[in-house]
Amino acid sequence: MRIRWPRRVSGQVLAAQLSITAGVMVLATALFLAPLSSEIDSRAMHEALAIAQTTAADPDIARDLAATKPTPSGPVQRAAERIRRSTGALYIVVLDSRGVRWSHTTTARIGEHVSTDPGEALSGREVLQIDVGTLGRSARAKVPLRAGDGRIIGAVSVGIGYGSVRAQLLAAVPRLLLYAGVALAVGVLAAFAVSRRLRRRTHGVAFADISALLDEREAMLHGIREGVVAFDRRGRIRLVNDEAGRLLGIHPDATGRTLEESLPPGRATDVLAGRVDGADLLTVSGGRVLVANRMPTKDGGAVATLRDRTELELLGRELDSTRGLLDALRAQDHEHANRLHTLLGLLELGLHERAAQFVAELTNARRASAEQISERVHDPMLSALLVGKSAIVAERGVALRISPATLLPGRVVDPRDLVTVLGNLIDNALDAVAAHPSPTPFIEVELRAEGTTAVLRVSDTGPGVPPGMREQIFTEGWSTKRPAPPGFPDGPDAHEGSAAVTPRGRGIGLALVRRLAERYGGMARVTARAGGGAVFTVVLPEALTGDDTPTHEFTAAGESR
Repeated sequence: MRIRWPRRVSGQVLAAQLSITAGVMVLATALFLAPLSSEIDSRAMHEALAIAQTTAADPDIARDLAATKPTPSGPVQRAAERIRRSTGALYIVVLDSRGVRWSHTTTARIGEHVSTDPGEALSGREVLQIDVGTLGRSARAKVPLRAGDGRIIGAVSVGIGYGSVRAQLLAAVPRLLLYAGVALAVGVLAAFAVSRRLRRRTHGVAFADISALLDEREAMLHGIREGVVAFDRRGRIRLVNDEAGRLLGIHPDATGRTLEESLPPGRATDVLAGRVDGADLLTVSGGRVLVANRMPTKDGGAVATLRDRTELELLGRELDSTRGLLDALRAQDHEHANRLHTLLGLLELGLHERAAQFVAELTNARRASAEQISERVHDPMLSALLVGKSAIVAERGVALRISPATLLPGRVVDPRDLVTVLGNLIDNALDAVAAHPSPTPFIEVELRAEGTTAVLRVSDTGPGVPPGMREQIFTEGWSTKRPAPPGFPDGPDAHEGSAAVTPRGRGIGLALVRRLAERYGGMARVTARAGGGAVFTVVLPEALTGDDTPTHEFTAAGESR
């Protein structure tokens, strides 16, 4: 029957652990038995040495060896046998300097020459060895036998039966195997416990499934158009997919570092680190509006997801502008109807010259306003923005003025960035002025070039910004507006004097303005206007080209290219 290797990770780990545990126990037992045998042999030889030394130290044996002859009933044989029986030695042989036995277990061998060379012992050295003699294999020791004056007159050879040595070894084996079996049983139980826990943690997947899951995970994480950043329990980054790296500007080598080491301090870092609570939190990173969510994991870490909402934010602002233009057109429709009625009345009264003058005045006023903007702002997108905003501002009873210092050539590197900055500042100023009535409310716009640097300045007659809040208003999430109704895009920020942290979806406009300015290496600040109100100034270095050639043109359909 063919043994099948388990497919599940837990089964394979269990089989590997059992194999390793059994192998380790067999190896440990073998490694223990090998030195144990040598240790028992050494102990037996030293036991024989101790008996031989004790026998050789008996002065009667040395005296009898010099005074008597080797006989089975002689005093040397009787003394040797007495010591042998009391110590349990296999034999005790006393021999003279010629190598002739004076004692032996077999009395018939007394008087014969020994079977092994006694030269080393007779020369004064002690000998330890495992050898085979006339009584079989034994652990033996030989020591010199000295007379009272220290002369070597013979030697004593003692043997310990090897059967008793092997018996000690065999007696130790069952106990050793018992210990090994207990250790093996504990290892098997631990392996089963680990296997069960691993089966629960891996949900019964196989190794092949793990490889496929990892491939799918990598493809999914790096293929989705949503940023994913994973953190461990210590707040260190352990995964950044391609989209998160693009949105946050994090390099792939940020893995293993903390968030503070990879991102500058600010709201984006606080949101990703979990220091700001909530869902769908808005933040700005690198001039992009992001929606962030953070979800904790079971191991104490967290996973943060990021969605790029920049285009949606721009579309929302365009929708706001479009809605304002529609309101303005609706109001102008009524105004146009009133003017037609006035013109009709003049014609019916026969005042033809007055009617012609009335029409000319209306036409020239509109033409003069548009021509004034186009003469001072040469970029088509920016001048179109100002013309459209002037209609919206006028509808809300506010005048949009173009500063006499305004002069911006049509060599803007990226008009969309300037449109974003200028549109946010005008909308912000309009909301502030509308919420703070004054006799002559107005918004003044100044656009000028200083070499390749574009300077944008928007002032208003609103309530102004208190000095203590002039940095806070550029913080993501700062706003004084009420939340937008569900389904409507968020409007720009306001500066009504009382700061509050914005509800979800607000406090992005001015933060986006500052981020765009910082991306260009410039700055955005707010100061007080003489006579009341606020002045927002944005400096964008290298926002203009070095020549007078426009960097874009409009097609007949009105699209920039």
